[in-house]
Amino acid sequence: MSFRTVAVMLFDGIPLFEASVPIAVFGERREGLPEFDTRAVSAEGGPVRTDIGITLAAPYDLDAVEDADLVVVPTWRNPSGPAPAAEALEALRRAHQRGATVVGLCLGTFVLAAAGLLDGRGATTHWRYTGLLAASHPRVEVRPGVLYVDEGDVLTSAGSAAGIDLCLHLVRRTYGPETANQIARSLVVPPHRAGGQAQYIDHPVPPPSTGDPIGETLEWALRHLDRELTVDVLSARAAMSRRTFDRRFRAVTGTTPAQWLLHQRVLQAQRLLETTREPVERVARSVGFASAVALRPHFRRRVGVSPTAYRETFGTVPGGTAPEGIVPGGTAPGGIAPGAEAATSPAP
Repeated sequence: MSFRTVAVMLFDGIPLFEASVPIAVFGERREGLPEFDTRAVSAEGGPVRTDIGITLAAPYDLDAVEDADLVVVPTWRNPSGPAPAAEALEALRRAHQRGATVVGLCLGTFVLAAAGLLDGRGATTHWRYTGLLAASHPRVEVRPGVLYVDEGDVLTSAGSAAGIDLCLHLVRRTYGPETANQIARSLVVPPHRAGGQAQYIDHPVPPPSTGDPIGETLEWALRHLDRELTVDVLSARAAMSRRTFDRRFRAVTGTTPAQWLLHQRVLQAQRLLETTREPVERVARSVGFASAVALRPHFRRRVGVSPTAYRETFGTVPGGTAPEGIVPGGTAPGGIAPGAEAATSPAP
């Protein structure tokens, strides 16, 4: 379904950047590209005051939603606070019922969930709030590891910049890749990012408990990730039988020794890719993998992109390794394949 009229619902107290994302994609006139009738809508009436005190004079009220082809909620002020006003939620429901495409960007997902539009559907939001979304809206199938979720007539995105990804995806889905690529170039952003939002989530190496054999063994293992660390090696270090060690390890960490070690090795590889210029091969060996080839599938499965692509985005030391081509394929967190990876329903 094509769209020409875009209503952007703005609520009081929202961040300015998130509010501007759909307007930047759909509101600018670009020669040779589709023109959209983009309407900035005050969802609660009157001027919209942003979270830093800048006041926006939105020229439209909720009546402008009634004939919009695409309705976008770019964000919401407080996902743990009261739900939006009933009038705004009803406007979203009516728009959806008459066939409009409805989009929630970042915390705007919570507004769509409050309207009941996500019940029984897949959805995502900023990684900090996926747990809250799942807890407060148990009928929503929360997918925390992706940049956006496409359910056809209802779409949701992760954090701030993922809103751009979703809007470009909508253009690509409706008007084709060349149109989406031209808009992306005008915004100086990539037409499509590889991987999911798991690559942006900070997973610090947890400080292990001390004063007990399991805690001391965890701490020792973190300092010796380059070694071959079998369960027998760890249980001997803890002076326990393998069976006792495995039972107590699961009680402390909630997982198996093998899975814990694999996770810690990937985390340490992330840190080294961010902070050093060491070749990926050397990074892999220093955290206990036989080679870069052995590291790559585990890294991609947990982070969503290859080690080299991750360094390109997050490396803080100039002069890192040469870029590696990002080839669609593999599986990002949550079972989403990079490419249409961030979209989990209809492909463009």
